[in-house]
Amino acid sequence: MKPKLKDLAEKSGYSITTVSRALAGYSDVSPKTRERILQIATQLGYEPNSLGQQLRLQETRTIGMIIPANDESFSNDFFTQLMMGVGNMASLHRYDLLISAQSTGEEEMQAYRRMVGGRRADGMILARTRRSDPRIVYLKSQQYPFAVSGRAAPDEQTDFPYIDVDSQAGIRMLVEHFVSLGHRHIGLILPPPELAFTDYRHAGYLEGLEKAGIIYRPDYVVHGNLLRSGGYYGTSQLLDENPEITAVIACNDLMALGAMSAIQGQGRRVGLDIAVAGFDDIPSAEYSHPTLTTIRQPIYEIGQRLVNMLLSLIKGHPLEDNQILLTPTLMVRDSSGGKRV
Repeated sequence: MKPKLKDLAEKSGYSITTVSRALAGYSDVSPKTRERILQIATQLGYEPNSLGQQLRLQETRTIGMIIPANDESFSNDFFTQLMMGVGNMASLHRYDLLISAQSTGEEEMQAYRRMVGGRRADGMILARTRRSDPRIVYLKSQQYPFAVSGRAAPDEQTDFPYIDVDSQAGIRMLVEHFVSLGHRHIGLILPPPELAFTDYRHAGYLEGLEKAGIIYRPDYVVHGNLLRSGGYYGTSQLLDENPEITAVIACNDLMALGAMSAIQGQGRRVGLDIAVAGFDDIPSAEYSHPTLTTIRQPIYEIGQRLVNMLLSLIKGHPLEDNQILLTPTLMVRDSSGGKRV
């Protein structure tokens, strides 16, 4: 016999009302309680009358994501972790995840129009906000539910639901960390200028230098493409033009791994000759050689929380907090090296 709400209530220890509201995604049920009930529902094989619900509500029970189309998109640990978090929580809520890879620009916007116009998903999750982001402008114009990993740029209005990590504070922490080890010549590899978080990370770098009384040098700052190649070529440029640099901060871990390759390719030692740090704390960071100092942002957990936020929006429930800024964590590893004499 198929399990019923009563069975879930008995197994979980919650009332039938709480179980019902958790399964429906009501925001007055805590995330911890909801996840516990969803896990029990999965264990017992509980299946709501999904077809009837979808016909009444015209739901697809699908969440959409469109990610950048390049050779490294699906091997990019950032997107992999985010998609895993989204997919896991979507599955617990009996939702599917529809992923499309598109080149940035008109091809990408056409995909959004197809997704929304064809009602292929009930809502969208976006990542890596851009300046004057056309995706957000479009989704808002369509009054289409969406939640975002990332904020608008500092000089733009953030009037949409998001979860972000305070990357300005994160880069400042890395500068302070290297200064504490005796570094005064610290290079920075920023993301592309069109990405919203670029300005936050640059601001964190400037704050760290100012606090340490170090004069800012524009030639110590370059931009990279957020891939290993961006870190490799950015570091090569920094060290070729400024051989006095003793530490390099890359604004994501992939570029930091590329920076390490560039340093080692020049016959120098990461940590001992040139210190390196990244941002994200992707799984590769802990297993690189040497292990990578970085700023941790909980990418997987952000993906999960974005789903809960989005489902509340889809169901028309008010959000207790629709703009969440998380505190970053400094992870010190071998690529920092020791204190300079």
